[in-house]
Amino acid sequence: MRARVTAAGWLICGLVAAQTAAQGGPDSPLFATSDACLACHNGLTTPGGLDVSIGADWRASMMANAARDPYWQAAVRRETIDHPVARAAIEDKCSTCHMPMARTEAAAAGGLGEIFAHLPVGAHAERASRLAADGVSCSACHQITDTGLGTEASFTGGFVVDTDRPEGERHVYGPFEVDEGRTRIMNSATGFVPTEATHLQSSELCGSCHTLYTHALDANGQEIGELAEQAPYLEWRHSAYPDEAQSCQSCHMPVVDDTPVSAVLGEPREGVSRHVFRGGNFFMLRMLNRYRDELGVTALPQELSTAAERTISHLETASARLALEDPAATDGRLRVTVAIDNLGGHKLPTAYPSRRVWLQLRVRAGERTIFESGAFQPDGTISGNVNDTDPASFEPHRLEITSDDQVQIYESVMVGEDGAVTTGLLTGVRYVKDNRLLPRGFDKGTADPDIAVLGAAADDPDFTGGSDRVRYLVDLGSATGPLTVEATLWYQPIGYRWAHNLGEYNAMETRRFVRYYESMADASAVALARATTTVP
Repeated sequence: MRARVTAAGWLICGLVAAQTAAQGGPDSPLFATSDACLACHNGLTTPGGLDVSIGADWRASMMANAARDPYWQAAVRRETIDHPVARAAIEDKCSTCHMPMARTEAAAAGGLGEIFAHLPVGAHAERASRLAADGVSCSACHQITDTGLGTEASFTGGFVVDTDRPEGERHVYGPFEVDEGRTRIMNSATGFVPTEATHLQSSELCGSCHTLYTHALDANGQEIGELAEQAPYLEWRHSAYPDEAQSCQSCHMPVVDDTPVSAVLGEPREGVSRHVFRGGNFFMLRMLNRYRDELGVTALPQELSTAAERTISHLETASARLALEDPAATDGRLRVTVAIDNLGGHKLPTAYPSRRVWLQLRVRAGERTIFESGAFQPDGTISGNVNDTDPASFEPHRLEITSDDQVQIYESVMVGEDGAVTTGLLTGVRYVKDNRLLPRGFDKGTADPDIAVLGAAADDPDFTGGSDRVRYLVDLGSATGPLTVEATLWYQPIGYRWAHNLGEYNAMETRRFVRYYESMADASAVALARATTTVP
């Protein structure tokens, strides 16, 4: 079954071209907002009838909503309050990957990127604010050249966009060859020239923003340290996945075959990447939907609901696997080992350090719970986690758990120059704990310092590339078998402490996010994997 071009589809594309021409060409000399692309790149279905519209998929992604993200807005506001003398530099750096079109244009004109001047989304009509609101949009990613990708120069938003080509001749790159006729149509509708290039399907492209270094600042705004805020690309590069030709796009942009990329004169292609950008932030997708009016969200409610459900489904099926090994109850004690396999191509969790994964173990005798470690609480806390009650402390990596006030949490923990635990990115100078689960093939002994294992996990012989094992010794008291042992691996994109530390700041963005978080905390985590066994 091949796609048919309908008269309505041709008319829509013609109207878009006419409207763009009437406005004097593309939205800007360098970029166009997504509305110049969506009319032709929606209405796409696979031969089986699955809707894979590029515009609808992208519109409900975190990429499209990068500028609307209320947690990002609150975090940037916090940093500008902590480091007021560096406010302009902070906004410039943080807009590079969240508002890339507006910031790139500002930089090309010799200026700095701004954030709060463009907020709230939808309140400003000028072109720069419309570009900012469009987040990581079509003509942002598709204009990135292959210059320097994968090198240190490309990290922290160091991607290169060709700013020399004149309007009407600017290239937008894609993985397919486009014939002369279709090239003319797209150029007349958008002002861009579709150009075949393979680098759009490379992990190195993603690594330009998803390898991010921050610089700690003192009271005078002087740099006092550098920190790898997130490095999933470097984690992937140190794993088995590059040798197996599994890129970031393999998981985050799953392919469909025999499907066109345009609803107007589109021919079926093989290996079309869906623009769903599957990630891990189901919580933010739901928050954007719930507070859509306040945040200026344009994705339809059902689109965001579908994106959140798709994210959770991917997390539940493709992120981790649990097993209970060698369970035995002898001499009044239960002994059991929980084995965890990381199924992803980077650390679990990865990227922004607010994310955490942890183990819950529950032992029941009949209906009575006789032991429980790591229970998720409705306010977003983890039972037994000292950091949720005392921001100055944190849970160590554990080889063995013997009491219910101990919990195994996989996370990264930063400290400032004074050695105090912090959630301020521009305060943190180093990590004192990083026991996030490693991808398969990751050798912790040869890892670069920016992706090193830190804390007790570094010397844990069971903590290896792709897996970890945690032993539990449970005092059974007077309980007798049969015993039911239940293990759950939980994931939370924004940990309790990372959210509530923002409450110390008297700003609209910080107060708003804490309010959002508290209203949804009971749904801030999902179970990645479960395992159950019965011990006689």
